[in-house]
Amino acid sequence: MPGPDQQPILAIGLMSGTSMDGVDAALLVTDGVGVERFGAALSAPYTPEDKAVLRAAVGGEAGEDAEAAATRVVTDAHIQAVQALLRLAGCVSEDIGVIGFHGHTIHHDPAKGVTRQIGDAARLAAATGIDVVSDFRAADVAAGGQGAPLAPVFHAALARELVGPAGPVAVLNLGGVGNVTWVESDQRLLAFDTGPGCALIDDWVRASTGDAFDADGALASAGVVDEAVLAALLTDPYFLKAPPKSLDRDHFDMGLVEGLSPSDGAAVLSAFTAAAVVRSATWFEAPPCRWLVTGGGRHNGALMRAIADQLSAPVEAVEAVGWDGDALEAQAFAYLAVRSLAGMPLSFPLTTGVAAPLTGGRLTTAT
Repeated sequence: MPGPDQQPILAIGLMSGTSMDGVDAALLVTDGVGVERFGAALSAPYTPEDKAVLRAAVGGEAGEDAEAAATRVVTDAHIQAVQALLRLAGCVSEDIGVIGFHGHTIHHDPAKGVTRQIGDAARLAAATGIDVVSDFRAADVAAGGQGAPLAPVFHAALARELVGPAGPVAVLNLGGVGNVTWVESDQRLLAFDTGPGCALIDDWVRASTGDAFDADGALASAGVVDEAVLAALLTDPYFLKAPPKSLDRDHFDMGLVEGLSPSDGAAVLSAFTAAAVVRSATWFEAPPCRWLVTGGGRHNGALMRAIADQLSAPVEAVEAVGWDGDALEAQAFAYLAVRSLAGMPLSFPLTTGVAAPLTGGRLTTAT
């Protein structure tokens, strides 16, 4: 097994987020400490049929048949994404040192010691001919950690050159769930889930209009925020809990927005996401000099403006510093896979609440 002084590896990272948009795949050259080079990246959307299968498996009550069907969908989609990425990059399997395979989270309840990501690592390894590191979260949860977020060590590696006299940097991921990494240095970072990201907005828009998401926040912009409903959403005990902390995409009660018009419901849920982000800043030791936003939510102009209007520091998409927000989470799992091979920590006391820095992941060889 490679040691912590290993040479840089060309790795593939794969991510299927709680928003259920599809599979992101990215190439990264890294030794698990620094990032030598970004490579090709792509996003492979799930079909409407695939999304329906995934939605049927999400939550703690899905039966074995629903989970098995979703596992097939997830694994097939990831195999196809790897094959497409290799074609795009002009690579062959032998060029790749490892795949970081997050799988798809169907249930996350760390308070009960549960985190469940589906996907067949053995079939992925066999189909691609590449070793696979998967099951990134289980060791952390078993050791009493939250199992999430795991990208902070990667965010810190990228942001170390941005932190300076002006202050720390906050990297905000607006996926299905929101999470933030506060980076002051490689040794001083704090990370946790802020609250809802885009999942509640997407679910509301799908149920009330049939659209997949609120494009650029147009529906929310046409609505009026019901301040009483927003205040009720913000009474959730999660916001009073000190970090590190994490939550499931279905943690919050959507019943509070029932009866609202499509636009008013979207307006409330967008305001809820923004308010959760703003509240997250109260846990930082020092205010960030800038916020860098990744994930699908950065494409929602109304949401980005709502966050920026309430924060005292600039709020920008990560592209402002040369990162690829569509690939960042996939790149993170390429980075984590290389760290796992080297036995380096993936999670830390101030990122997941685990007692001591902890490695993780399970290696499945292709042969």
